[in-house]
Amino acid sequence: MGKLKKNEGRRSGWALGSVVAVVIAISLAFLPLQFRDKPCPCSQDAHNYSAIVEDCCCDYGTVHRLNGAVLYPMLQQLVTTPFFRYFKVKLWCDCPFWPDDGMCRLRDCSVCECPENEFPKIFKQPPGRGLLADNPVCQEGKPQAVVDRSLDTKSFRGWREVDNPWTNDDETDNEDMTYVNLLLNPERYTGYTGPSARRIWEAIYAENCPKYADGESCPEKKILYKLISGLHSSISVHIAADYLLDEASNLWGKNLSLLYDRVLSHPDRVQNLHFTFLFVLRAVMKAAKYLEQAEYDTGNPEDDLKTKSLMIKLLSNPNLQAACPIPFDEAKLWKGQGGPELKQQIQMQFRNISALMDCVGCEKCRLWGKLQILGLGTALKILFSVNGPGDTGPAVELQRNEVIALINLLYRLSESVKLVHETYSAADASILNRLGNFVGMIYGSIFGRL
Repeated sequence: MGKLKKNEGRRSGWALGSVVAVVIAISLAFLPLQFRDKPCPCSQDAHNYSAIVEDCCCDYGTVHRLNGAVLYPMLQQLVTTPFFRYFKVKLWCDCPFWPDDGMCRLRDCSVCECPENEFPKIFKQPPGRGLLADNPVCQEGKPQAVVDRSLDTKSFRGWREVDNPWTNDDETDNEDMTYVNLLLNPERYTGYTGPSARRIWEAIYAENCPKYADGESCPEKKILYKLISGLHSSISVHIAADYLLDEASNLWGKNLSLLYDRVLSHPDRVQNLHFTFLFVLRAVMKAAKYLEQAEYDTGNPEDDLKTKSLMIKLLSNPNLQAACPIPFDEAKLWKGQGGPELKQQIQMQFRNISALMDCVGCEKCRLWGKLQILGLGTALKILFSVNGPGDTGPAVELQRNEVIALINLLYRLSESVKLVHETYSAADASILNRLGNFVGMIYGSIFGRL
């Protein structure tokens, strides 16, 4: 009898050990291919976001909690207000580097040129009138897919126009500028692919921000590449999240395969996305007093009060202040002997990247490229033009279009971080569910026969 029990114990132990081995094997099999046999550059748990974001002051868990509970919901409301939904942009400029040969496969990346008699009369009146209610015209039956290029002279009072030293476009030059309603022109898949699109990114990376060498310890030498890589990742996330799955039936949805191929299969791109998000968040928090006191005047007192209230509520949120008071510490940069020269070099490289936006062959892509590059340039201007509370130099001055670009960029990054985190969480839950069912089946087959 004792032998029988001993043998049963051995069989039970063997069965338990086998199940554990099977669970480990199956869990590895269900992991996305990109995470197998590849060391993570920042920590072994990078895809679970358990570490500190490299070169930043917040860990992944804190970022996701704050983004989900505070930042994303507030930014989502803020960008729909009249002040932040209209962006002034020069959509047609000659490419300074090569002839424009970009071709879009879909009409969704082009615009509808509205004849002048379709403009609301108020659009042609001189500044001094408030914003109108939404009046989209000439949208070809698809207001969510084409750029609204109505010539818009809606007034925004109380802002001076100043040029941004980090970007190529002259923001004080209003010639050929038009206002675009961003809500009618979401960042999404447009069909802009092929050599023209690849050449833009190749020129950006190869000529202006090549990847730093492995083991590089100087954060100043890594910053531009990480920012552009993070922005590139965010753009890819939005393309994959709003993708034309079936052109015949006009079916849009998530392209998870593209999301994995472009972003999730590259841990460094996920990391750089979080870095860029925290960098821009730091710029917004550093400019808090300026943004709290700014005039968000569109001629509609009720909407303007809501905009200002949302901005103050966002910037003074106690959870944000307590959990991540300084998302990125810019004070530690440019301290070395060659610091000023390196900053000047990076500024020149970023201006070149800004100029490349005029070479984007897809008009809607050019719109979002210009907006987000201006937003990133504004963040650079805020963080590297003013040292802090004790700085005796001139205070940073922002123009209206810079603030619009900055907040919309932060929202784009916030949404990308949210989508990436949700996709990982859903994948983990799917793996656990499949493992649970499989393990239950094995337990039943093994122990049912004991």
